[in-house]
Amino acid sequence: MVWGDVMAFVRRKGNSYYLVHNVRRGGKVKQLHLARLGERAKITDTVVRAVSKKHPFVDLNWRALRDHLNQQINLADPNSREVQKLIATLRALHLDLADLFPPALQISESPAVAKELLVHLRLLQSTIQVKLEQFGLGSGRLGAASLHTRDARRRS
Repeated sequence: MVWGDVMAFVRRKGNSYYLVHNVRRGGKVKQLHLARLGERAKITDTVVRAVSKKHPFVDLNWRALRDHLNQQINLADPNSREVQKLIATLRALHLDLADLFPPALQISESPAVAKELLVHLRLLQSTIQVKLEQFGLGSGRLGAASLHTRDARRRS
């Protein structure tokens, strides 16, 4: 099967994003669904491998697709869907973690579950520290907010 001129792009359908191609066959345009990218459009190495395996004759510019997705996230607009979803996710995570107490881990019947939870909490701590440093050192709005918060804490 030979695909004519193909152009890959990401589209949203409902709450999910999909990687699709418009292909011309017999004078008509058909849409080929390559992969479901989930609620947050993200092209991972797993997606690349799966699409390459399932559609070996479709040549995609993965770097351009990833760059395009990274430019679509608008963190500067506080009313954007992405910002609102990120804030809601962080609030939910905060509340879930606030409700988690060490005795809950001791009650767990599986030490493996407790160990895995601790590993993920440490990973989350590292990720948060890296992100705070990235945002705090920037000259954008988040950097200014970070400096303002630190100054307010010092004064109190």
